Amino acid sequence: MCRTGGIPEPAGTGGEATTDAAFSALLEDSPEDLYESAPCGYLSTMMDGTIAKINSTLLDWLGLDREDVAGGKRFADLLTIGGKLYHETHFAPLLRMQGELRGIALDMRRRSGGPLPVLVSAVIKHGSEGEPLLIRITVFDASDRRAYEKELLHRRQEAERARAEADEARRQAEADRTRLADALAVLQRSLVPDSLPAVPGLETAVHYHTASPDQLGGDFYDLFPVAGDRWAFFLGDVCGKGPEAASLTSLTRYTLRAAAHHDPDPASALSTLNAVLHERYTGDGNPRYCTCIFGIVEPGGEHGRTVVRLASGGHPPALVLRTDGRAEYLPTPGGLLIGVVPGAPMGTAETVLAPGDTLVLYTDGLTEARIGSGRDELYGEDALHAFATEHAPAAPREVITALTGLLEGFGDGLDDDTALLALGVPAAPSPMSPATSHTS
Repeated sequence: MCRTGGIPEPAGTGGEATTDAAFSALLEDSPEDLYESAPCGYLSTMMDGTIAKINSTLLDWLGLDREDVAGGKRFADLLTIGGKLYHETHFAPLLRMQGELRGIALDMRRRSGGPLPVLVSAVIKHGSEGEPLLIRITVFDASDRRAYEKELLHRRQEAERARAEADEARRQAEADRTRLADALAVLQRSLVPDSLPAVPGLETAVHYHTASPDQLGGDFYDLFPVAGDRWAFFLGDVCGKGPEAASLTSLTRYTLRAAAHHDPDPASALSTLNAVLHERYTGDGNPRYCTCIFGIVEPGGEHGRTVVRLASGGHPPALVLRTDGRAEYLPTPGGLLIGVVPGAPMGTAETVLAPGDTLVLYTDGLTEARIGSGRDELYGEDALHAFATEHAPAAPREVITALTGLLEGFGDGLDDDTALLALGVPAAPSPMSPATSHTS
């Protein structure tokens, strides 16, 4: 080899010389020095455990003097109380049976009083005749390993505790959700009738679909008698969800009931509701409104005409399934949302139900259900008209059953509450107690 500039470099220098020097120094180490200064503890004991020899490394770790240990103490005397117990019950018996042990975790006692975590390996040396002569023991400082294991254990315990807390929180949340759903279901039922009354000369059926068990819905309906042989009915949808919607629903239902008993004219009842909502909610800058269709039906008896008069405030039109197989809407044009402006006009309509005819009211959860592969189209009134035409003629229970199946077919496309109410004149003379169907 040559240095830079072409000057020859003396052989045997540089890295090779350093390695040779280190190797020579290693060969000059005496066995005694290797034993005494080893990076681990060494000791040899008699078969009864009396220490015959111990290296400087272990003495330094324990803070002991050689003359106090060799010949005067047993190996078990260097252990903590727990280590002594394990030595007597496990370590010593196993060593005698097996002749050797490897990597046993023990705690040795320092002069300062603190424990020294160690890993101990031991082997019995035998004589030429196979008799046991002494025990050779190797001791490794396991402080870092013990600290690492404790940290791992601590982390695992923290993780288990966190997992247990998360599981408990999840169980609590599920229990809270169940209690909330139960409470909301009870409150939701209080906002609509438990069942519809039997109306002489009519069949009725109803269905209510709640989009979310975690929120109060805003759809409502009712059917009740007013003066004479007349019956009032209504169906509607308040804005919003939750407690505010529930409060508005309750106010709307009781206002309409009171208004109908005072003046059963449909337009007058909705005008009264409009005045109440406008006065109640617009003053605080938080207007609340609803859509509603209100009707009065006068059953005609076995041979009379069943007349229905309707008024609507911004609600989808009623649908009539005729006994001749036709389906037609009853338009109520000009009706505005109820509660928005004072003196809002109400759209009105009137029809006669012949035997076999059925009148259907619904909220916009039905017509605004999302369809198509991308859920980007609305079901719409045209599709509903075609569906009704396909099923006409049909009694109220049959219509509600068919529409309930339609709602279920929308799947996750039905993301709004939906109320359905059907009233019809039986196609044939009915028994004394007319049929009423109520599903939810």
